[in-house]
Amino acid sequence: MIIWLASYPKSGNTLLRSILSSYFYSNDGSFTFKNLEKISQFPLTSHLMSVGVNIDNEEDVFKNFINAQNLINQDKGKIKFFKTHSSLSQMYESNFTDLRNTLGAIYIVRDPRNVVTSFAHHYSMSIDQATEVMIDKNRFMDKTTKNCRVFLGSWSFNYNSWKNLQKNNKYLLIKYEDLISKKKNVLLKIFKYLDFLGLKTNLDMIKLNKAIKTTQFEDMKKKEENEIFYEALFDINTGKRKNFFNLGPKNDWRKLLDKKNKDKIEKNFEKEMIELGYLKF
Repeated sequence: MIIWLASYPKSGNTLLRSILSSYFYSNDGSFTFKNLEKISQFPLTSHLMSVGVNIDNEEDVFKNFINAQNLINQDKGKIKFFKTHSSLSQMYESNFTDLRNTLGAIYIVRDPRNVVTSFAHHYSMSIDQATEVMIDKNRFMDKTTKNCRVFLGSWSFNYNSWKNLQKNNKYLLIKYEDLISKKKNVLLKIFKYLDFLGLKTNLDMIKLNKAIKTTQFEDMKKKEENEIFYEALFDINTGKRKNFFNLGPKNDWRKLLDKKNKDKIEKNFEKEMIELGYLKF
């Protein structure tokens, strides 16, 4: 069955995947981009093509997400991690996933004022453009050669949609800021949750400490300088591949975000930001 690593884009999903892939897919906990690729994204075009879907037919794609997951889960005893930025919602009267295919979900959330600056850099947008994307309730992530189109929704819609799994004990919320400042405590919480789901992690602290050590932001940033990371995009203005690892924990909205967009984000996401402790009453 599937354990989803879900998030709005640029919220820390890659950091969590890096740690988990280092722990579960290496001998000693060391990070490599090759192991990171073992936690792939859903839905890939290959997932839909494997169940005979015409990937250029949007309705057909959305209606067959669960069929593709059924195929992935044919090996009933195997637990698999998948990254997704999709909201947990319905399109063309079809759900993104169901409880038969979903063992659990870890949702990574980040202060939207920091998301917007990282989003703008990653997608070669202005801050104004990135803010409009984040507040767009009808937003999709468009199809690429590798990934299928998914319904993203606004930042708040995406966050709230995954909370629907709470009532089934299939949901764990992680804040990116805690993953940075309280990394070991947060990871112990995650491993406890994975054990609860039945993963049987047999936690090896030496291996986990190695995973933590080798996934420090500056180390991964340096590693990207010498290796190609497949998730890095090309700058639409220069045509050159941009570094995926840009500012990371140093991304501070107080220094990078203008008042107009700060106020717009806080106005649109006030309820969720107060709930998460990003805004005070």
